Amino acid sequence: MDLLSSILIVTNLLFFFFKISYGVPDSITPSQILSDGDTIVSREGNFVLGFFSPGSSKNRYLGIWYKSIPVQTVVWVANRVRPIYDTSGILMINSTGNLNVIQNNSVVWSASTLKEAQSPLLQLLDTGNLVVTDGNSEDYLWESFDYPSDTMLPGMKYGWDLKRGLNRRLIAWKNWDDPSPGNFIFEITLHNYPEAYLWQGSAIYFRAGPWNGYGFSGSPGLKPNPVFAFKFVYNQDEAYFMFTLKQSLHSRALPNQTNSMFQRFTWTEQSWKLYQSLPIDYCDTYALCGAYGRCLVTDSPVCQCLKGFKPKSQQRWDSLDWSQGCVRDKRLSCEEKSTHGFLKFSGLKLPDTSHSWVNTKMNLEECRAECLNNCSCMAYTNSDIREGAGCAIWFGDLVDIKQFPASGQDLYIRMHPSELGSGRKLNKKKRVVVIITASIVSGLLTLGLLWRLTWKTTNRTRGRKKEDVDVPLFDFTTVATATNKFSPANVIGAGGFGPVYKGHLCNGQDIAVKRLSKNSRQGLEEFKNEVILIAKLQHKNLVKLLGYCVQGDEKMLIYEYMPNNSLDCFIFKQNDTLLAWPKRFDIIIGIVRGLLYLHQDSRLQVIHRDLKASNILLDINLNPKISDFGLARAFEGDESEVKTDRIVGTYGYMSPEYAVHGRFSVKSDVFSMGVLMLEIVSALKNRKFFHPNHHHNLLGHAWLLWKEGRALELSYTCLEDSHSRSQILRCIQVGLLCVQKFPEDRPTMSCVYSMLTNEEAILPQPKQPGFFIERSPSNSGANEESNIENAVTITMPEAR
Repeated sequence: MDLLSSILIVTNLLFFFFKISYGVPDSITPSQILSDGDTIVSREGNFVLGFFSPGSSKNRYLGIWYKSIPVQTVVWVANRVRPIYDTSGILMINSTGNLNVIQNNSVVWSASTLKEAQSPLLQLLDTGNLVVTDGNSEDYLWESFDYPSDTMLPGMKYGWDLKRGLNRRLIAWKNWDDPSPGNFIFEITLHNYPEAYLWQGSAIYFRAGPWNGYGFSGSPGLKPNPVFAFKFVYNQDEAYFMFTLKQSLHSRALPNQTNSMFQRFTWTEQSWKLYQSLPIDYCDTYALCGAYGRCLVTDSPVCQCLKGFKPKSQQRWDSLDWSQGCVRDKRLSCEEKSTHGFLKFSGLKLPDTSHSWVNTKMNLEECRAECLNNCSCMAYTNSDIREGAGCAIWFGDLVDIKQFPASGQDLYIRMHPSELGSGRKLNKKKRVVVIITASIVSGLLTLGLLWRLTWKTTNRTRGRKKEDVDVPLFDFTTVATATNKFSPANVIGAGGFGPVYKGHLCNGQDIAVKRLSKNSRQGLEEFKNEVILIAKLQHKNLVKLLGYCVQGDEKMLIYEYMPNNSLDCFIFKQNDTLLAWPKRFDIIIGIVRGLLYLHQDSRLQVIHRDLKASNILLDINLNPKISDFGLARAFEGDESEVKTDRIVGTYGYMSPEYAVHGRFSVKSDVFSMGVLMLEIVSALKNRKFFHPNHHHNLLGHAWLLWKEGRALELSYTCLEDSHSRSQILRCIQVGLLCVQKFPEDRPTMSCVYSMLTNEEAILPQPKQPGFFIERSPSNSGANEESNIENAVTITMPEAR
């Protein structure tokens, strides 16, 4: 007889149970049940647990409500997604502490404890928290505060238990008569600098801003006062917000489905009084003014570009469409980062922290130096304004900035030197020193250039012979003819540097022509790098370079044609053609072999730096070939890691240490391979991943499933009849090993290949990936897939 049958039989034998006695009104034991019509009351009479019907509905739910308030105010619902349709419902706690709500021998809701109890007790506390304990122990084996419905009560932790992967968030009722989950969710979102969001479905509706020591920066009304005390805890184990009461009164906070607001109430004078409501005004609309736009509700129009910026589209801006935001008047150059400075903007709601980093031990000067030294850093400020401590820096565009008439915070935004005004002018003495120094340096540079020109003249021919490595040079007419004069009909793809055309040579050979756009970020140096590098690399899992073409501003690479295009056309759910698991596994092995050759077996150690699904091409037999080496870097000698100020790559695939500090090594490619492996297994894109129960990216989701022993759920459902369970699990485990936070924890590609091909190998347990919050610049969490370059546009990869 199975366990469920045993439970159902016992529930029918009600004479084995005792009705709740008035001697223990706040708790029940395994020898008692709570029937519909019965209640238990907390010791001081604050709260009641029982069955109820909301509004005009006749459905029954197990819930908790205030006892002394005449208007029934429900603060927690157990079976909110599965109502009971009559009064037959009962609540019971079994001999190990697990809870069950049962209707006519059917379990409609259940909850399991963290560990089995010897003498389980279910008790309703005066805080409104329903807890399971083991006898008189003060340790909670389960508590309703860990699983809130739509209401935040005093003393409740709202946010994350990172050790358990538990997200305590508030989900509005569908309507007054239906407590099932509605469309509005209020939660703490895990960025490196976490903050509170109000979501409408999968879209951000309102952002409260990050915690600044007193309150959330976008909610200046949320600060210490005679009624409430606020607390925000953020460390490697947890990230949560809590409020407590300084006065003896009832309070609750909840997202309201009917008016799309997060509201805080207090019970005074026999009614619920609205104490606070968010959003406050029109300027709280998320990202209303776009990037680098600030919103001030007293302005007309409410959106204005920050000083030093202008509308990206003046026509749209004038028509009150501010969604495209603003761009810089003067572009920033990473090569001139030492000349950059920062303008102080006061009274702001801090920008969205999706791409940010925090260090609580730095002061403001150290924070400025950290930001100035990183071309990707666009702004900085104190993370804690109580004592001017801590450092928060932003990468990429600054979005969702609100200007407050009073209060608000300071933000220091990176600017071109011409925008800095008199505050940057040198005094007379310094100018003299600078002029003298500049004259000396100029003279030395002139002598150096003369020597360099002489050297280049004598070595140009020799250098060309050395570097060209016999790569055929195609003339422009041949390439233009082959591509039908670069007809749009011949375009088969587009990379970060320009379109790719299919061509047909007069000898019958099909080719792929990568034509660099005139405004491409790939300059002559990257082009030269790609030609020379690929010519030196020969492997069946690398795309073959047939030649190149240079004429005037035109720069083109001619590759072998891949009839099946790129991997992303075959592995993701939105595509019509999906590959079965055996072929997916073969593709994984092929990519690993290609990377192993680059890292270990070729004459040079090569780091690709832009490994992603769209850069894996498939031949006629669907064999994978790694392509696009424009960003690749070759190592010689004993080099194992390089630091660069010019960070390039793709959202969602970049390793944390590279995105934040520009440090890259072979372990950067290993991280990208781990992301790609998890994408191939799941048929989901890391950056576009969405889950209704949390806001992690694909890496975070895979990690949560792994910790819960449900890793196979990551596999795409269409693969269930054709894949090997052991292969899938092995790929998930290896993928998680590859995306671990720290480079030293990640395996080499030779180890990856061994772990995937040797089924007898014992694999190590992965540590948490780099998507979780950390207070180290070598960690990041990282919108849509696109190439990025740190001079202006880089953002960090993160967990959603």
